[in-house]
Amino acid sequence: MAEGEKEVNYASVVFKVSNNPPPAANRGEETVYGEVKVQNETRIKNSAGHWRCNHLACCLGILCVLLLGGIIAVCVYQSKVQNLTTSNQELETLKKNLEQQIQDMETNWNNLNLSRAQWSINAYCKQPDKDNSVRLQRKSSDLAVAHTAAEKEAIKKNSIGTKGYWIGLRVVKGRWQWVDGSALTDSSWIAAPADGQCAVSVGNTGWSSVSCDTKQQWLCQKKALSV
Repeated sequence: MAEGEKEVNYASVVFKVSNNPPPAANRGEETVYGEVKVQNETRIKNSAGHWRCNHLACCLGILCVLLLGGIIAVCVYQSKVQNLTTSNQELETLKKNLEQQIQDMETNWNNLNLSRAQWSINAYCKQPDKDNSVRLQRKSSDLAVAHTAAEKEAIKKNSIGTKGYWIGLRVVKGRWQWVDGSALTDSSWIAAPADGQCAVSVGNTGWSSVSCDTKQQWLCQKKALSV
């Protein structure tokens, strides 16, 4: 062997497996370690389960709050709808009452327009011509016109005496026509029309057809008041 080189020795090591159990002290250490490990794992599992329960409880609480808020919102909405429905019904009732009042007022005005205060009698003359009719209209009055039985009765009551009064009915193109342009509604109120004829109202006698050149007084009435 060269100088300076060290001698290397090799040895074989053989491990023998012991079939004998470890001493009691070692078993005790393993038991303690096992128990500690199990306890730690149990605590971790309990902590995780507790966190999940808290999380679920928190979510459930939020859902309950949202549900309660939704219920309150629905209740408030239904209350508003009910109030609006009630208000609408009250307005409808008020509207009907006002319409009835207006109708009653119109009826009263019509009755007043049939009263004697709305009538006037003018001097003897021929059936008023176009110029006289315009003059009457400027005074908010015109020859008496009757479209209903009540208006006909009002003319009758204001036709005092037996001489007769011109009313706003004359023959135009072979038919009776009122000064407002409307046709006679009931042909039984006067004789059949004849050209050149006009109508007069003679007290209880009724209406007569006479020549438009005959001199008679006028029976006029003011126009109906509007409401």
